[in-house]
Amino acid sequence: MKIAVIGSTHAGTAAVTNMAQLYPDADITVYERNDNVSFLSCGIALYVGGVVEDPKGLFYSSPEKIAALGVNVKLQHDVKNIDTEAKTIEAVNLITGETAYDRYDKLVMTTGSWPITPPIEGINLENILLAKNYTQANTIIDKAKNAQNITVVGAGYIGVELVEAFQQAGKNVTLIDGVDRILNKYLDKEFTDIVEEAFKERGVALRLGEKVEKFEGKDRVEAVVTGNGRVETDLVIMCVGFRPNTSLLKDKVEMLDNGAIKVDEYMRTSDPDIFAAGDCCAVKYNPTGGHMYIPLATNAVRMGTLAARNIVEPTTKNVGTQGTSGLHLYDLFMASTGLTETSAAGMKVAIENITVNEHHRPEFMPTSENVMLKVSYLPDSRKIIGAQVISKADVTQAINTLSVCIQTGMTIDELGFVDFFFQPHFNQPWNFLNKAGLAAVTT
Repeated sequence: MKIAVIGSTHAGTAAVTNMAQLYPDADITVYERNDNVSFLSCGIALYVGGVVEDPKGLFYSSPEKIAALGVNVKLQHDVKNIDTEAKTIEAVNLITGETAYDRYDKLVMTTGSWPITPPIEGINLENILLAKNYTQANTIIDKAKNAQNITVVGAGYIGVELVEAFQQAGKNVTLIDGVDRILNKYLDKEFTDIVEEAFKERGVALRLGEKVEKFEGKDRVEAVVTGNGRVETDLVIMCVGFRPNTSLLKDKVEMLDNGAIKVDEYMRTSDPDIFAAGDCCAVKYNPTGGHMYIPLATNAVRMGTLAARNIVEPTTKNVGTQGTSGLHLYDLFMASTGLTETSAAGMKVAIENITVNEHHRPEFMPTSENVMLKVSYLPDSRKIIGAQVISKADVTQAINTLSVCIQTGMTIDELGFVDFFFQPHFNQPWNFLNKAGLAAVTT
């Protein structure tokens, strides 16, 4: 069996590693456009901020490790065309310029995603950078050394983490987003208000609800212009989101409107010999039961592993995702899973919510931090559909627990009486998760 894999970051590395172990007789070739594999892009802000001093730690595999498994690794090869009927691949060697041709019996698409670059006037000026891969991370670090005024466009996870890193490095930082609050895809307003205040207290300028109209400068960017005015800047980092890298299979397999490839529970596309995993495809979203585009490393490694397990015959189903994620900014720990009140409204899903504010452990302990937990549930079935938490204590693992609750169909009433341990170092006799369930029962 001849297997071709296109792309080798999270999903691709997981797929290749597992396939090499599961099918030692298979002829496996991986094509990667970059000169490295398995870069943890979610660690870019830690690298930029100096928390990660040795960038080698941001790679959990290497071309040498993959090749040692018997895989044919073709780095710096850009795949230009896939003929799905003939089952052939055309790729260009980016070093020599030569064109290489290959065939496959099974194809695994793990081409990932790429930062969105809106068609804004002046966006091609020097010092307007993207934040996705290792090369871009190094460019950000290099350019930031001589930049005092830095503007981040986009208030998602990567954007806010970079803002924190730049502010702590002593830079004057402005954060711009077209939405009127930060992290709006992950947390509701009562949570993001807390994070926004943390930024304001540290001198970060928040320009929210403002759309970037153009970038000004002769050769290098000098200012960002929004509908509310001009922001002088030395450096701009664009973090406005990601789009799936799927043009190679356009009109060849089923996709969502944004280009994300649809896969079934075994990671198969609408072409039975093509599998897809990671940021290039849509995932089964358990809170709604439909397909959604949720580019997270956790989803990618799971899907890559599943593609490997199922490529010969369907054996292991994808249980879906809740889109569970977490974030640490300054002294705040936050996490979410499933639907928020905001996202539910956007999807026209009727939900009810319960919010509790509790100390994470008894107040006789040396420290006892407030925890704000919000749990969303369906009004009829009362099944838990989402949750959010924020605290100065790291209680984010509670969101992993609630992710399991959503996946298994637990009700808010059952949550009130789940068996959680008590020990004063960690929690209260009634865990704050229990208290959310109990509060909902009494309403």
